Parts: sequence; C-alpha cells; structure tokens
Amino acid sequence: MMNDTSIWKEASEAFAAEGELVSCERYGSGHINDTFKMVRSRPYILQRMNKDIFKDPVSLMRNIRGVTTFLRQEVIKHGGDPDRETLNLVDTKEGNHYYMDSRGDYWRMYLFIENATCYNLVEKPEDFFQSGKAFGHFQRLLARYPAEELSETIPGFHDTPRRYETFKGAVERNVCGRADEVQKEIRFVMDRERDMGIAMDMLREGRLPCASRTMTQSSTIL
Repeated sequence: MMNDTSIWKEASEAFAAEGELVSCERYGSGHINDTFKMVRSRPYILQRMNKDIFKDPVSLMRNIRGVTTFLRQEVIKHGGDPDRETLNLVDTKEGNHYYMDSRGDYWRMYLFIENATCYNLVEKPEDFFQSGKAFGHFQRLLARYPAEELSETIPGFHDTPRRYETFKGAVERNVCGRADEVQKEIRFVMDRERDMGIAMDMLREGRLPCASRTMTQSSTIL
C-alpha cells in the first residue's frame, strides 16, 4: 500500500513528535494498516489506517481517544505505568488525534512501547494463559467506561452466526484450492455449528447484559 516516501514524511511532520527525524521504517507483521517505527528524540509508531476496512476512521479515532484516555487514568489510579500499560496517542501540531493527508488517507501516531513482544503464533500453553490474563485485565479496567459513547467501527464484527455462514461459503468456493489440506480443521468448526449462535442469542434475549459493552470495547482499538 505504501510506495511513496513523500506521503509518510508529510504525515510524520503533521504530528507533534519531539526532535528531528532520525529514521522511519516499516514495523511489525500486521497486514491491515501500514505501520512504521519512526525515531526522533524517542521512538514512535506512525500508522496509516486502512479505509477499506475501517470505513469511518474519524469515529474509530474518537473511540481510541476515549478508551485510551480512560485507561491511562485507571492505570495511574492503580499505581501502574501508563506509558507501558496502555496505548498513548500523539496529537497533531493542530491538536487533533489523527491526520488526513493530501491524498485523503488517515494517519495516527502512538508512543512506541519499548521492550515489548507481539506473538503471531501461540508457542506454549503459557502464552494462552498470559493473553487471557491480559485481556481480562483490559476488560476490568474498562468496566466503568461509558460504552454508549462508542461507535461500532466494523458492524457485525462479533456476529458469530454470520461469520460461520461466511466460513461455509468460503469452504464451498475453495478459491485457492486449499480446502483438501485442512479438512480436519474445517470439520472441527463444522461440528460446532450449534454453538455458534449462543452468545448472540443470549444478547438478543437480554440474558447477556455486559456483552454489548465487552464486544464493542474489544474492537475499538484495532
């Protein structure tokens, strides 16, 4: 998506980052947004949001601003380190929390969290435990957040019955011809068809009072 250095330079200069530009290079293994590690007097993350996925980047950034500001206050209240325990947005020089470049693309900037690790694959059971623990901590800190202020950035993102139907369609079409290689995995999902709608049914029936908050909050900071 990114092949013009002039555009990321334009975006980087729009934010109130400290110091002169030392370097800027692609960072991480994400495949949705364009992500760069930019070094000035300290390192930053510069990211161009994918408008094909996030069709309302303004609402997305309003969500992120609200959630991260709230989290920072909660982390401080509990004696934690807010520079490490939540994302920290860097505003533009004009005081906005995102920048729209001359091509109409949207950018954001975060303080870079040093000495942190991101795992693409689970390597051992401890990884599952720690990820669950971290997510639970995230949700606990957000328990009092006014979820009604959040926008749904990707409608139906957590709609498991709809996701299941999409999965079945993909298996039937088998566009890349790989279905035969993963029959065991496909059968694992298919055997659990009856479970796919449990949470959504409970939500519609009002038997899952915290679900809308949990589902919405967990997808606001993508």
